[in-house]
Amino acid sequence: RVPVSDNAASAEGPVYRRLWDNIRQRMPQQGARRAGTLDPLSLPPELEGAIEALYGHYERVYEEWQKAGIPEPPVYIVVCNNTASAKLVYEYISGFERKAPKGQVGQRHLGKLELFRNYDADTGRRLSLPRTFLIDSEQLDATDALPDDFREAAADQIAHFRSQRDIRLGSDASKINDGELLREIMNTVGKPGTLGADIRCVVSVSMLTEGWDANNVTHILGVRAFGTQLLCEQVVGRALRRQSYDLNEDGLLEAEYADVLGVPFDFTAQPTVVKPQPPRHAIRVRAVSPERDYAEIEFPRVLGYRLQLPEERLGAKFGLDHVLDLTPELIGPSRTRNEGIIGEGVVLTPDIAREMRPQTVAYHLARRLLERNFREAGEAPKAHLFPQLRAIVRRWIDEGYLRSNGMFLGQALYTDAADLAVSYIHDAITRAALQDDDIGEPVVRAVLDPYNPTGSTRHVNFTTSKTRRWETSRELCHVNYVIGDSELEIQFAEYIETNPDVLAYVKNAGLAFTIPYRIGDTERLYFPDFIVRIDDGRGPDDPLHVVVETKGYRRNEDAVKANEAASKWVPAVNALGAYGRWGFVELPGRWTIEQDFTEAVASLAKSGPRQQSLVI
Repeated sequence: RVPVSDNAASAEGPVYRRLWDNIRQRMPQQGARRAGTLDPLSLPPELEGAIEALYGHYERVYEEWQKAGIPEPPVYIVVCNNTASAKLVYEYISGFERKAPKGQVGQRHLGKLELFRNYDADTGRRLSLPRTFLIDSEQLDATDALPDDFREAAADQIAHFRSQRDIRLGSDASKINDGELLREIMNTVGKPGTLGADIRCVVSVSMLTEGWDANNVTHILGVRAFGTQLLCEQVVGRALRRQSYDLNEDGLLEAEYADVLGVPFDFTAQPTVVKPQPPRHAIRVRAVSPERDYAEIEFPRVLGYRLQLPEERLGAKFGLDHVLDLTPELIGPSRTRNEGIIGEGVVLTPDIAREMRPQTVAYHLARRLLERNFREAGEAPKAHLFPQLRAIVRRWIDEGYLRSNGMFLGQALYTDAADLAVSYIHDAITRAALQDDDIGEPVVRAVLDPYNPTGSTRHVNFTTSKTRRWETSRELCHVNYVIGDSELEIQFAEYIETNPDVLAYVKNAGLAFTIPYRIGDTERLYFPDFIVRIDDGRGPDDPLHVVVETKGYRRNEDAVKANEAASKWVPAVNALGAYGRWGFVELPGRWTIEQDFTEAVASLAKSGPRQQSLVI
């Protein structure tokens, strides 16, 4: 059975059917040896959801087999694109221990999936006989691939295999290497009294060419590209061996199902006819110098921030820009229907996330917030702040800033959603600190590019064939064209040229004007739409520089960008003093953009340098 529908209405098809297309850019492209340090707890949310949704159904099948007295367990296999991805998925499922500096004990993480954990839940110790097994073709050729604890715990089974092989082949059993033992483990997955007896989950790489006799594979997850129908058939073929050949009362075989995610069967593909395309006319976009040098706009090139928060008393000021909507677009579907060509269908849901309570979600988000935002490089997190952070996170949830929208609250802990939540909450804490009059001086400091601290419109010079463009006014813009990414941007440029208070403006195209922001551990760059220099009543010698973002549709990540610009970039740049006064405005509406901008500028003119930001 493969996905035929889900509740991710905006997707082109079921998300978990073409899983790799949705996650490929966020997965390691190299093997484990060259991929650097990777975090198993930072998988793409669509992959987390697929793993947990398939596991939720596996638990039900496992219980049914136990009640039916079937001695071997069903098997869940994951087929990955390379050893780095396989290692990430394996550690996410089975558990792992983080490496720590010499002399310190590394943090141990139990596996996310209870039936597949390789660690004892009570003692935290690693199991000698694993429940989840990582295998690839390189290991099959290795001579020392088995860990010592497994070799010791499975000594009887190894001895039995050696003796049976010696009888069957008449060869010296002492010459059996670990590669042959690994093949035996794979061929006996889940079979009582054998080397693979305790294994319920197999994570593999490049195993399609290996023969495999396991007949208890019931769940398959593909985490790789599938370029051909043959490759899809080879992977699904792992589940085509029947578990039972006993006939029922009607003299027929009972139906058996294998549920498959991430393997894109498509029997209706049509050939694509390529039509010749005439070349588009390209124009040169440049600063018009020296004729328009009076309209030049300079800006600081900010690389980051130094943030100083009061640690004894933390508060948070939440607003509409701190609302996190859990949607299938952000975290993948919460409900996927699997069906075969014939037979009964099944609905897959991530049961782990569905059963999680708000206080558990608050605890994990607060711990993530503490580890990401309240620790210095090379130092331990400031644990004394945890009670305050947990109370703030719980208030964020209780006051309705986390909206489930029919999803499960526990899915807020999927990587992308959790990183957004932490960014929102940290911004609310920062905002409260910045607006606390008892602090005095601004607590945000800008870190400028040491080699190129100042950017300017005079450096704009590029060619483009984009047809959405506006030829600018000589009086107001240093650059000859506005190159728009939307009609809303062109509309705003037309309006700006009629506003009597505007002294100069520029579209951020070829300008390299960026605002740094962070989601989780990832540093990113935000490219706002415009910089507008305006006379807000203090005269042309003391203008207000307004960073403008026009927004037709606002996504969750857009809120993080606006928050970083409003609560960090603006106060940090204003504290520098060398670049004049700056403000930030986000304009959401197309029909009210002129009114919104006028009101926003009036509001900024009344605010102090630490609050010169407005998100409408």
